[in-house]
Amino acid sequence: MEKIRKGDEVVVIAGRDKGKRGAVLRRLGDAHLVVEGVNMVKKNQRPNPMKGETGGIVDKVMPIDRSNVMLFNPATGKGDRVGIRTLEDGKKVRFFKSNGEIVKA
Repeated sequence: MEKIRKGDEVVVIAGRDKGKRGAVLRRLGDAHLVVEGVNMVKKNQRPNPMKGETGGIVDKVMPIDRSNVMLFNPATGKGDRVGIRTLEDGKKVRFFKSNGEIVKA
C-alpha cells in the first residue's frame, strides 16, 4: 500500500516550491509524483497543425520526487508523516502519525 496516492493533498517540504500545496495528479513509477501547480517549467512548443496546436512558450507541470512532499493534515494544517495500520476486519488504512487520525481517501 502506497502512503501517497492520486488525489491526495500534499505540501512540498524541499526545493524551490517549498511550502506550496496541491493535489497529486498522477504517479510516475515508485518515486515520482505530478502535483498540480508545483514544479512548473516553461517549454518551447512547436506548432502541430495536425492536432491544431499553436506554437509558443507554454507552462508544463514536471514530476517531483516523493521524498520532497508530505501528506497534508487538515487537522493540524501542516504536512504529516503517514503510517499504515491494519484494522480488526483485516482492512489496511493510512493514518497520520501525529494524531492517529485515519486519512480520508
